[in-house]
Formats: sequence, structure tokens, C-alpha cells
Amino acid sequence: MKVLVTGGAGYIGSHTVRLLRERGYEVVVLDSLEYGHRAAIGDTPLIQGDTADGALLRRIFQEQGTQAVIHFAAYKAAGESMEQPGRYFENNVCGSLALLRAMQAANVRFIVFSSSCAVYGTPAQLPVGEDHPLHPESPYGESKRMVEQMLHWFDICHGLRYASLRYFNAAGAWPDASMGEDWRITLNLIPLVMKAALGVIPRVQVFGTDYPTPDGTAIRDYIHVLDLADAHVRALEYIVREDRSAIFNLGTGQGSSVQEVIDMARRVSGVDIPVEYTARRKGDPVAIYADNRKARQLLGWQPQYGLEEIIRHAWQWHSTHPHGYAD
Repeated sequence: MKVLVTGGAGYIGSHTVRLLRERGYEVVVLDSLEYGHRAAIGDTPLIQGDTADGALLRRIFQEQGTQAVIHFAAYKAAGESMEQPGRYFENNVCGSLALLRAMQAANVRFIVFSSSCAVYGTPAQLPVGEDHPLHPESPYGESKRMVEQMLHWFDICHGLRYASLRYFNAAGAWPDASMGEDWRITLNLIPLVMKAALGVIPRVQVFGTDYPTPDGTAIRDYIHVLDLADAHVRALEYIVREDRSAIFNLGTGQGSSVQEVIDMARRVSGVDIPVEYTARRKGDPVAIYADNRKARQLLGWQPQYGLEEIIRHAWQWHSTHPHGYAD
């Protein structure tokens, strides 16, 4: 099977591209390279362009003969989306609509969509299951929910089968440190902790120490990027095999506090990472972690890496590639 991976030169996309190829899939990548890196995908064929370019998409499907899509291409900073909502709706929603219309025209019936736990907002109960009400609290989260709604109707109206993967906090790197996250364009905790450990920033900020948690800091579900990549491949195989659509949470099902992440990074790196404790940020939930039983049962998927491995692999990548793929 030949698969088009949009946003395939980005962080999670590039790891999925490598895993797809290792498992025998033929892959072509569509990426604007606004945030992606050519070096991240090696010799995988790359078409530089935008998912909103309908003519380009039609040409790709006609010339490449792709039979399925894994769709990563999107902006993903929730805070930035609060400042530039139009940019997020235009890119994430309109770009996805152009992709779905091109797939329909080319009779490409299978898509795996990179969604997010941001569709849930602040959870009413833990762990969060797929049937939890959707209350996104940012244009970013709303854009993911809107694409999920479009997928639902393209399924009903046109028989397009999809897997929507709502994943939690992606982190880590390829275990041999040959590829990882570009920390220049991320505001996520673990890359920021790595920056502080390596002296790139003076300290890591911890927002809130008075949460009702064991150590007072917020709790999140950190999932290894390779576990996510594995789930994308399994989800594609599932919708092709079963000819049905589904939504899956992707997380370990275990919450780790901000302080636990910092303490683990100190042990792994051997660096006494400087920390600045400050007030809570508005809108940050106390805790969120996944109920992943559906993915385990239907995909045969199980996370292979825990917090220590996630941080060890991140440290190996960032400490040897302080300038990312420029190194």
C-alpha cells in the first residue's frame, strides 16, 4: 500500500514515516516545510506544498497512486491559537477540507487523522474516555473537533473511512538519537526541561504549585512518539481491514506531574535543572490522562515506553543535537 503522509516532515509525522517504511509501506510526504525538516525523512519522496492546494492534491493522487492518507499537517500551539484563531481555522480546518475533497474525487477511502485530547477541554472525570463530552477551550482544540465532524459526514455521505487519534502529550525521540523533536518551535514541557538542562534557557518555569495533586503540580499523560507512530500504522491497518471508522485515545493511561518530569530529567541527565515556580496559567486543567482501553482492544496496541524511557531518549537526542536537524 502507498500512503500519503501530510506534515510528514514534522515531529510525529517523521517518526511515523520511518516506521511505515520499516513495515513495508511505500510512502510519499506532503509538507510545506514551514515547521518540518527535509532531513527528518531521509530519502523518502517529498512534495513541498500545502494541503489547502486542491490542484496540487489532485495531481498527487493522480500521479502517485496513493491508496490512503495519514494527516498530520496542522498548526498545534493552543496558546498561539488564542491570539490568531483565524490562522488556525484557515490552516487546520480549510486545509483538511481541501484534502478530504481531493480524496473523494480520487476515490481514496482511508485516512488516519492526527487529533488531540484538546477536544475534551478540562475533563469532568478521569481517565478520559472517547465518549467524554467535547468542550475544547482553544481555537486549536476547536479546529480538531471541526475536522472530526467533517470526517464523520464524509464517512456517512461518501464512505470515507477514518481513524481519529486523540493523543495526549507526545514526547521522546528515536531510541538511537537519530531523530527527534525540534525544540525551537515547541512550548511543551519536556523539550523546555531539556533546554534548561543544557543551559539554552536559564530555567524551566512551573506554572502552579497549589493544585490538588500529591506534589501540587499539574498532571499530564506523556506518550512516547514511537508509541504514537505505532498506533498510526495499526489504526490504518484497522480501518482498511474492518472497513469502518473509529476514534481512539492514545496515552499511557498514567499521569505524571510536572515535578515528576523535572525530577526524572534530573536523574537521567545528571544536571540540577534550575526551576522557577510561578502562578497557575488560566485554563490549565489540574490533571488529564487517557483511558486507552479501546486502542488496546481494537488495535492490539500497547505503549512500550514509560516516563523514564521518554526522558532518556529525549535527553540523548537534544544533548547530541542542540540545534536540531541543523546538526
